[in-house]
Amino acid sequence: MPEIPLRVASAVLLTLTALNVPTAYADDVTPVAVTVNARAALATVPETGIGTNHAIWDSNLGTDETADRLKDAGVKLLRYPGGSYSDIYHWADHTAPGGYVAPDTDFDTFMRGARRTGAQAMVTANYGTGTADEAAAWVRYANVTKGYGVKYWEIGNENYGNGHYGAAWEADDHADKSPAEYARNVVAYAEAMKAVDPTVKIGAVLTTPANWPDGLIAGGDDGTWNKVVLSIAGPKIDFVILHWYPGAFDKAGHITDMLDLTRRQIAEHAGPGSDRIGIAMTEFNTGTSSNGTNTQPGALAAADAYATLLANGVFTVDWWNVHNGIGNVTQVEGQTDYGDFGLLSSATCTSDGSVCEPPLNTPFAPYHALRMMSVFARAGDQFVRAASDQAKVSAHAVRRPNGDLAVMLINTSSDTSYPVTIGYSGFSPATGAPTVLTHANGATGITSSTSGSATTRTLPPLSLTTVVVHPSSAQTGLPGAPGQPKASTVTDTTATITWPAASTGTRPIVKYEIYRDNGAVSEQLGETAGTSFTVGNLKPGTRYTVNVIARDSGGGVSWASPPLTFTTGTPASSSCAVRLTDQSDWGNGYVGAIDITNNGAPINGWTLNFDWPRTWQSLGSGWSAVWTQNGSNVKVVNEPANGSLPTGASTTIGFVGNYSGPNILPAVFTLNGTVCTTR
Repeated sequence: MPEIPLRVASAVLLTLTALNVPTAYADDVTPVAVTVNARAALATVPETGIGTNHAIWDSNLGTDETADRLKDAGVKLLRYPGGSYSDIYHWADHTAPGGYVAPDTDFDTFMRGARRTGAQAMVTANYGTGTADEAAAWVRYANVTKGYGVKYWEIGNENYGNGHYGAAWEADDHADKSPAEYARNVVAYAEAMKAVDPTVKIGAVLTTPANWPDGLIAGGDDGTWNKVVLSIAGPKIDFVILHWYPGAFDKAGHITDMLDLTRRQIAEHAGPGSDRIGIAMTEFNTGTSSNGTNTQPGALAAADAYATLLANGVFTVDWWNVHNGIGNVTQVEGQTDYGDFGLLSSATCTSDGSVCEPPLNTPFAPYHALRMMSVFARAGDQFVRAASDQAKVSAHAVRRPNGDLAVMLINTSSDTSYPVTIGYSGFSPATGAPTVLTHANGATGITSSTSGSATTRTLPPLSLTTVVVHPSSAQTGLPGAPGQPKASTVTDTTATITWPAASTGTRPIVKYEIYRDNGAVSEQLGETAGTSFTVGNLKPGTRYTVNVIARDSGGGVSWASPPLTFTTGTPASSSCAVRLTDQSDWGNGYVGAIDITNNGAPINGWTLNFDWPRTWQSLGSGWSAVWTQNGSNVKVVNEPANGSLPTGASTTIGFVGNYSGPNILPAVFTLNGTVCTTR
């Protein structure tokens, strides 16, 4: 991200203002039902999950006070040298031609602070104005000469912002600014850097699904940025890099699809063994400097996004950034928002000196969100499904190795206290009062108490609450969790699932049970004494997430396996076939072409139906047929000129599709009521 001045996101945002309306209390509103399903396991919390960015123009980067603040927040990964500065920074002489380098921000100073914080380092090597040899020398200095053991190395920052797609903010001295040239250099950097230290992990920059310039194909390219980069550099990289500035506080619902699309691209383009490639969100912030990003709404959105990203398997989420500076000053929910992207105050003032931030290193609200995340979801905990029936209340949960369960509840309403009832599946809570951690609007810290029950709670407006619950009884001698399941022979209605056997506890394992995650409710798909099971009665074109548990002869059950997600196809043979192609994409819309082939008896008049997979997708216009949309369903009826389809005949129709989130394309089409083969 460019630094000073701040980049303004393209989304138009409404400034939040303090609401002078009475608070609705618990007895005035319908109770919220929260469901926690301990058998529906998601990702395990990584050691590096909670991260943030340091920048070489921040003179407080290396101070003990800053390091100690970050340590108290539970930050476990620090990224250096800072956004777009990475592509002008030369580490050996600590210069950034064209930019400002603050005193005491060199690499050794950064590493001293990182060690004091107790965080791993992630270093962004200079792609824009640097070389592979320069990056390799940095690895040698860091890991051979100094013994710092820096594991994660990115190649460049937002290199798609080099002007290749029109907008230019990222330095790039290469005459060829294409994704192919970037990818070829990633290969060269990776080989040079791993020749020095084979243990380092190399990351390549991708575009984030549904964020510019995702979906665009520039002249002369063989595909989108992601397709080209992964096709060339995929075999040489260990992780991919996403940046996300959603520009609003209600976008956590996009995350699962965002990551699913990224993983599909990796699997399709990165070559054999691509499942080893991780995903890092190395820059994240909730919005822009005008929407309350450093007051409580931004903190609540940060906690929601961090939890959702980590539950979906991202190995680090790195807030932009530690210190940033004052921006547009507003009043948000009764608090002063300084328009500052930082976690901590930089004590700067507006240009006219009329408003100044609090003293240096005063935490802003998102700092407390990261701190709450670090005590809610600790390394080694396993996220499990949690859901709420109230849009203003979000729920997340983790299961801890000692058997405890932690539930984080987020009330985004500015004027309503919600009573919450928590129901548990696959877990029996103890009857005693749980530990309760709370951060409310305007609070300067997190409060801790032992109060209430495991099943009821009242959430203040604009609050973060974590409830840590003990099990009703100690569970010993249980089987271990089954290993990572895999799917094979996936058809439109079946899939074969296999998994490594669980370790035996004090009693023999008698069976394995396979569960599908259906929201926060598990649906058992079957059981077997072996380690393979073929699931039937699946729906075509549907994404499934499943877990496996082991049950012993005494009825004791293991933790759930890691999740497996797969998507069913369409019939291998059908009386019709459909091919949908995205012919031209501009980031929030595309031109789609649908080829329809009749493989059956001659047709005289046809109707094609499909559903948009997501609520943020819609039909703009269509041609070569009569197009209508009702809810999520699109109905397409032939025109007189193409209504007759003899056996083997085809026709092509087209449309404009609009989207405002990750664009999961329709996968299931019916022609005159028959499910077609999607090619």
